[in-house]
Amino acid sequence: MNDGLEVTEFTTEEERQIAEFAQKVDLTNPTAILQYGSGAQKKMADFSESALDKVRTKDMGEVGGLLTDLTVELRGFGEPDAKGLKGLFKKGENKVSAMKAKYAKAEVNVNKIAEALESHQVVLMKDVATLDKLYDLNKQYFKELSMYIAAGKQKLDYTLSVELPALQQKAQQSGLPEDAQAANDLANMCNRFEKKLHDLELTRTISIQMAPQLRLVQGNDTEMSEKIQSTLVNTLPLWKSQMMIALGVAHSQEAAEAQRTVSDATNELLRRNADSLKMATIETAKESERGIVDMETLKHTNESLISTIDEVIRIQDEGHQKRLEAETELVRLEDELKTKLLDIRQTAGQEEQ
Repeated sequence: MNDGLEVTEFTTEEERQIAEFAQKVDLTNPTAILQYGSGAQKKMADFSESALDKVRTKDMGEVGGLLTDLTVELRGFGEPDAKGLKGLFKKGENKVSAMKAKYAKAEVNVNKIAEALESHQVVLMKDVATLDKLYDLNKQYFKELSMYIAAGKQKLDYTLSVELPALQQKAQQSGLPEDAQAANDLANMCNRFEKKLHDLELTRTISIQMAPQLRLVQGNDTEMSEKIQSTLVNTLPLWKSQMMIALGVAHSQEAAEAQRTVSDATNELLRRNADSLKMATIETAKESERGIVDMETLKHTNESLISTIDEVIRIQDEGHQKRLEAETELVRLEDELKTKLLDIRQTAGQEEQ
């Protein structure tokens, strides 16, 4: 790819056109000098403005941001689980299910990013084609300006070497003021035309500088498009395949964890049953060696029975004693009552007499 522009090469046909055009240039016409090459300058100025606008508005930040977001999503999938109290509550969760959910969420975001990258890639490829057209258009404007400059220089050289000396010689020979003024006017026109050619050369320099700028922008677009393509066809499929492997490993780990849990539960059950069997056997042996009634129980029962008999005898003795005392008291009361009745009868007999 040639990023520069040749400034002196013309075809035979172009040289013929330049010579013919140079003969038509009228340096005695101020308007012709003012407008010389202005059409080409105007097209070049408009083109430069549009091309520079394209360069200024070319913002790769969004594409870079999308690639950064993609990196964050890919790294975020592999982040460790939360630790501490938060991690404690997550221990009971199904790790594979959690990983699948996390993968599904990340995949949705990655697919959105991929769609956006594909859209940017299409835009970038269109821009590359547009920049090619702008480059070709810039070459056309450059060629047109170069031909204007070449024709102008030919005309200026001819005027300075032939026409102006002829007028100056005529003025010297005639001594007429109008001839001297004509020679002076032509000299001024040549000076103005020389400045005009210099302006055209400046415009052509802008065109020369524009060529590598366009190629640089085009190269940046192509490189970014290739990076997006590599991401779409390499990075994303690789990521998805690695996630499938990660899920497979997680399934294996889950199966191993389940088997370990079953083994632990089996061992725990065996230990617990062995302990229960030991305790039951010991208790059974102890019970089998015991009598129907324990000696302590018989001793307690015997002591309680003797105490009961003693208490009954004591109560019976107390009751007999109380009955004897009651009989004596009854006799006394009976005698006391008889005495009282006799007293009442005697008193009543005396009152009758």
